[in-house]
Amino acid sequence: MTEATSSSASTGAAPIDGAVPPPTRPPASRLILIRHGESTWNRERRIQGQLDPPLSEDGLAQARRVARRLEQSTRPNLAAERHRQVEALYTSDLLRATQTAEPIAASLGVKAEPMVELREIFLGEWEGMHTDDLASRYPEAWDAWTREPSWDVVPGGEGAAAFEARVEATIDRLFERHAHGDVVVVTHGGVIQIALHQVVGRTSHGIFAFRISNASLSVVERRGRRKVIARVNDTSHLEGAWAEE
Repeated sequence: MTEATSSSASTGAAPIDGAVPPPTRPPASRLILIRHGESTWNRERRIQGQLDPPLSEDGLAQARRVARRLEQSTRPNLAAERHRQVEALYTSDLLRATQTAEPIAASLGVKAEPMVELREIFLGEWEGMHTDDLASRYPEAWDAWTREPSWDVVPGGEGAAAFEARVEATIDRLFERHAHGDVVVVTHGGVIQIALHQVVGRTSHGIFAFRISNASLSVVERRGRRKVIARVNDTSHLEGAWAEE
């Protein structure tokens, strides 16, 4: 054995001419989470939950801008969205989400798959009400909410634990189904909040730590079993040149 090979063996280094490739990391899978565009009830400050108002005219325009963002992005920090292939498009089956997904599906050339599991939280007796009316109609529940927000105080609602379990199971299932690609998910603000809280290891219970605007874009990545939040509430496509119709 020569001194050179002895040194290589003792240090564990690969021989220069050994053609041993370095280890490669598997590509991250990504969920591109998009909140639906503005609905007519968003504008009226009416509680939606699982009721089904349509998008407003502004909401329809926002949906077209999201679609253009995903299809034609040229900004350097968004290059991954342009060069990585979108494997699938999932949407809540509620109208404000499916209407947002329509131009995205057309732009990306993929079919939108509705999922009831991606619905917003069910808000029981509060659904359809104006927020200004809650204090007078439900004084005790509203007082409890203002002191410590929790989905559990909503009369007849889905409740925090059930909502979080539903969303977390759905997010995990989508990651398992698409282990190495990009998936666009059109859903609701509460669902996105739970998805982000899951990454940071916190429960929500109605306290929303993230601002999630209409037609915003948030990204959760997973490589192996580890998840990271890559982007939150990106609305740059609603402004400037992106917003040109």
